[in-house]
Amino acid sequence: MKMRGTQDAAFARVVAEHGAMLARFAASFERNRHAREDLVQDILLAVWQALPAFRGDASLKTYLIGVAHRRCATHVMREVAQPRHEELDEEWVDGQPGPEALAGLNQQQARLFAALRGLPVGQRQLVVLALEGLRYDEIADLLGITVGNVGVRLNRARAALKEQLEER
Repeated sequence: MKMRGTQDAAFARVVAEHGAMLARFAASFERNRHAREDLVQDILLAVWQALPAFRGDASLKTYLIGVAHRRCATHVMREVAQPRHEELDEEWVDGQPGPEALAGLNQQQARLFAALRGLPVGQRQLVVLALEGLRYDEIADLLGITVGNVGVRLNRARAALKEQLEER
């Protein structure tokens, strides 16, 4: 029982320190508010399950983003495999600020998330990882590519993101 309490305390600290980052990561992959909330819960469950295996080989932040990245990739693959049916979201229908805006997200963040979701998944991953402050070597390790390739791909992704933002 003592182990469980220690794991719960560690998880509570992780959520307090990195929960917002994990929610932003999920928001970059899912536009629908309800599906995004489910994805955040899936990520948190995966983090809770993976936390005991953290050995400190990388920073905790990098480890958590790796867990979130794998969960989001699974989410995207599942969504691609399923027929497309989207319920109308209140945010989309009325154009008024939604719950995210009321919770502190400003219009620039909403524009950024919309533009990020307009990018291909590969570019989106790079930009999100860079926005979360990961170094090129950490991104390279996470994605299994070279540091130089990260730089090249990230430059292309930033250009595509800038183009998406200019269109909005």
